[in-house]
Order: sequence, then C-alpha cells, then structure tokens
Amino acid sequence: MSELAEWGSFYGIVGSAAGALIGLQFVVMTLIADRPVIGLADAGAAFATPTIVHFGAALLLSALLRMPWRSIAPAAAYWGLIGVAGAVYTVVVVRRMRMQSIYRPQFEDWLFHVLLPLAAYTGLALSAFEASSHARDALFGVGAAALLLLFTGIHNAWDSVAYHVLVTKPSDKG
Repeated sequence: MSELAEWGSFYGIVGSAAGALIGLQFVVMTLIADRPVIGLADAGAAFATPTIVHFGAALLLSALLRMPWRSIAPAAAYWGLIGVAGAVYTVVVVRRMRMQSIYRPQFEDWLFHVLLPLAAYTGLALSAFEASSHARDALFGVGAAALLLLFTGIHNAWDSVAYHVLVTKPSDKG
C-alpha cells in the first residue's frame, strides 16, 4: 500500500531507536541491581516498567507498519488495539504510582508517566477509526504517537537513571 510505503524510513529509524533503548535499559538495570532499596520493586513497576512498555509499543508499531499490508484496514485494527491496550495500561500505571511509597510523584512524573502516554495511546486508537477514510492523516497520527512514546520513554529512562545514580546511593559497608 503506497501510503505505508512512504513511511518506511521513518519507522526504520523509530523502531531501531526503540529497540536500542530497550537494550540500554536492561544494561542500566543490571548495573544498578546491586543497590536494592526497600520498596524499589513497587516503584519500578510504576516508573521503570512503563518505560519499557512505551519503547516496546514504539518498536511494535514500527514493525507493524513496515509489513507489506494489502490495505490499511488490518494495520489500523492492530494499531487501534495497541492504542486501547496502552490506554488501559496507563490506568494501571496510575494505580501503581499511587500505591508505591518510595517516591512521591511530582507534576512532571504525572505528565510523562500518565498524560503524555495516554495522549499517545488515545491518538493511536482514534487514528485507527480515521484510517479507512483519511489514511494519510491517520498515518501522521500514528507517527506522532510513536514519536511521543519514544521521547516520553527517553525522558523517563533518563529520569530513572538520574534518580538511581543521584538519590539511591549505595550504603557504605565498612
């Protein structure tokens, strides 16, 4: 389908970036694994896991839209499902953020862990409905959502690493 073919380079870049950043997150988590803090697992579920989910969603979208679809309808159905699933997952993240007790979320945390991902996933779901009548516009919506998830993930990954490096310092073991 010609509309999708024009996006090949874009999704090649976004998908590669998302995949590489997922790998870097694993490296960082391995490097700080010897610094356990009580309650950090709950905070990780609220703050670290969503970052991987957002990178994974950007990677999945990139792979999905590089497939040689005969029409846009099946691709739109899949990206719509990703959007709905991501929106539901964002509600789970809100619950986890409220339940963890190691860190009190600030406005920036709510913005980058809830509002922006919710906007991206909602945009995906809505653009799926527009795909059959306005394919070009819908694809711009999907591209914007993929970039928003990628940049949100980058921000959250950096914020997480900075927190672990600057706040949860290892204790002196004499």
